[in-house]
Amino acid sequence: MTTESLAGSPATTTDAPFSRVCALTETTATAPDTGRYAGVIDDIWTIGKKVHGGTMVAASAAAAANWLRARDPALAEMAPVAASSDFLGAPDAGPVEYEVRIRKIGRQICLADTTLIQGERGLVRTAFTFSRLDDAEPVHVAAFEEMPTEPPADAIGYEDGSQMGSIVHVGRGADLFLDRAWSPFLAGERGEPRLRLWIRPRPGDQADPEVAAYFAMMAADMSPPVPMNLGHFGWAPTVQMTTYLRRRPAPGWLRVIATTREVGNRMFDEDQLVIDATGAVVAQSRQLALIPAGRP
Repeated sequence: MTTESLAGSPATTTDAPFSRVCALTETTATAPDTGRYAGVIDDIWTIGKKVHGGTMVAASAAAAANWLRARDPALAEMAPVAASSDFLGAPDAGPVEYEVRIRKIGRQICLADTTLIQGERGLVRTAFTFSRLDDAEPVHVAAFEEMPTEPPADAIGYEDGSQMGSIVHVGRGADLFLDRAWSPFLAGERGEPRLRLWIRPRPGDQADPEVAAYFAMMAADMSPPVPMNLGHFGWAPTVQMTTYLRRRPAPGWLRVIATTREVGNRMFDEDQLVIDATGAVVAQSRQLALIPAGRP
């Protein structure tokens, strides 16, 4: 698939697959002072047979925001600016539940914990910090590698049946392309442990500013593991991940730049920076993960 094929995309303004991830129904809580929500994560949002980690963080953020606002509607302007996630298990696509506890309500900062539950097991635990997003020009922005605002014609698509799309199914729910120049692993070669890609939500998801913000949080976990460029292939289990939401993205393409400080013998770190069509930093993540079992 090339970028030219996007002109014939069947997406419409009602095409909003990520909105369905964030659409939650309140249910009866099983513990005092907690909120409980039911939702569904479609198999679009999977890598292999398991749900994509960033999608679970974003959906957990939606649950936390719902419960915080239910407790105090005056906090509607608060957004999940930071998330610290521990992955206790790997959920399958399908129905899930979210249990939310408020830890603090303040004028500047609120704290909430969300547990994603499937089959009566807590599988993802995320501690959220809520505050108000940046809404002004930044005072300083560190320089980052120049990157086109849109994927070039030779960018690698994630369509069904492709080398990437056969494993990462997110290309069925968003436009997603990997930078060929930064992905020598796809040609059986090695290079710097860095990757970059472009991802764009479907029109219906872009039209809702809140869903677009959750989508940006998800995008901060969209890059493949950077050790793949060093010949390490396979699943890289996340030890811990922190995600930041800086501002709501402008409509259009998001650019994701993934880098590392160190690839060790057992673990590696990976930073992902998400930049919107205007060049603004909208989300970031840092995670510590285990080296994939497939070694060079």
